[in-house]
Amino acid sequence: MKAFQNVVFAFTTVLSLSFVFPSFAIHLQGSWRTTEFFHFLVKFGFQRTNQHDRSNSQGYIFGNITSKSNASIALTFVVVDKSFFLEYYGNRTTIGEHVCQSMFAKIDTIAFDASCYKDNKEDFLRRIPCPIGSLCVDEDRPEMVVPGYQFTYGVQDINQPRFWYVSMVPCYRVNCTWTHDPDSDVTIDYDVWLVNGNPFTDNQNPFKYQFSFEYQDTMEMFLVFLVLYLGLLCVQAYVAINQRHTITHLFAATICFGLFGHVFHLAHLVQFSADGRGQRGILVIGDICDILSQTAFVLVLLLLAKGWAVTNREPKCKFLVLIVWFLYLCISIVLHIWGEAAVDAVEDVDFFQTWPGRYAVVLRLLLMLWFLHELRRTMQQERNKAKLQFLLHFGASSLVWFIYLPILAVVAVNMSALWRYKFVVGISSSVNFLAFASMTHLLWQIGRASCRERV
Repeated sequence: MKAFQNVVFAFTTVLSLSFVFPSFAIHLQGSWRTTEFFHFLVKFGFQRTNQHDRSNSQGYIFGNITSKSNASIALTFVVVDKSFFLEYYGNRTTIGEHVCQSMFAKIDTIAFDASCYKDNKEDFLRRIPCPIGSLCVDEDRPEMVVPGYQFTYGVQDINQPRFWYVSMVPCYRVNCTWTHDPDSDVTIDYDVWLVNGNPFTDNQNPFKYQFSFEYQDTMEMFLVFLVLYLGLLCVQAYVAINQRHTITHLFAATICFGLFGHVFHLAHLVQFSADGRGQRGILVIGDICDILSQTAFVLVLLLLAKGWAVTNREPKCKFLVLIVWFLYLCISIVLHIWGEAAVDAVEDVDFFQTWPGRYAVVLRLLLMLWFLHELRRTMQQERNKAKLQFLLHFGASSLVWFIYLPILAVVAVNMSALWRYKFVVGISSSVNFLAFASMTHLLWQIGRASCRERV
């Protein structure tokens, strides 16, 4: 009971702390004070534009940016791709009055400005705040602005999907030279949408429209695995009812956690497809269910490696295993929270490239070594050839599950961030489901063998 209370406490703690970290929202609403020199809004992946259907396949950025403050100077809203963003972002820490000139030096070679750079082609910049109730001053084609909003960008790339970065800075031009007022204190209110598809029509693809490119089609992926987990849970429930063994009930709970994880992730994505925000609390509950599923599966593997339900009626050193499992659960939750804080969208730093990600991989390898040690001891003490054959198959399939995470981490960190998330979710969900399905089959074999022994 005390262990259960500790798990509940850890769960509620993570749920509370999760709201400290901002969720990845594509419908952005908030305020910015210019005393914060650089305000990064979001990194968004726009899909490749179909040159035969540009208006419906390109990306759009639109919204309202106003201020209730008495803004005597224009500030700048910046939308650039990575090739321009890195220098712009890197120079934000330049000391002195030339910081704005340094930031915009490369952007000025290509960004259009009606007064200073009429021959440049790219539409990267907007002067903000926009007049309340009117279009932004740089919007010279009102028919191209989404109705009800003050500005609209069209983002096209017929060659490949690409990340674009959105930010605001208190920089402005005086006689075509960038400068800023370090004493400025203006509050900007913004309401910005980023979408893949045409906001002028009602025929958007719900699996793509609100989503950054790296998250597109993940809703279908979670739906497929939800159905698979539901079917597997029905099979395991039948096994648990017929065998009435603690290990089968524990594994049924493992599948339940995996199923709930997919349910909550899918619920978040469905809401996200409707409002561009989703529900952070639901997403975190899904993450915690995934953690509980993974750690509970490790507990099942360790107990079986010690011979429970195979060679022994009661597991050896049961309390030691439970203590290690509980520590593993707590550490996994801490690493998850730490990883959420350590991931940097601006720098394209993924979980596996952070210290918590590396520790998670090392922890999995240490548990694998302990699993192999316990399995070896159990096999050395067993003389029944059928049981030895079972343990051999069990060890081989379990080893694949343990080792896939380090391999996945190595591959993922060398992939483009545009494809990484879908790759990691697809591979991890597939391997976890196959491991669970294999375990269901093995536990069914254990039950049949036990029935034959009793007969």
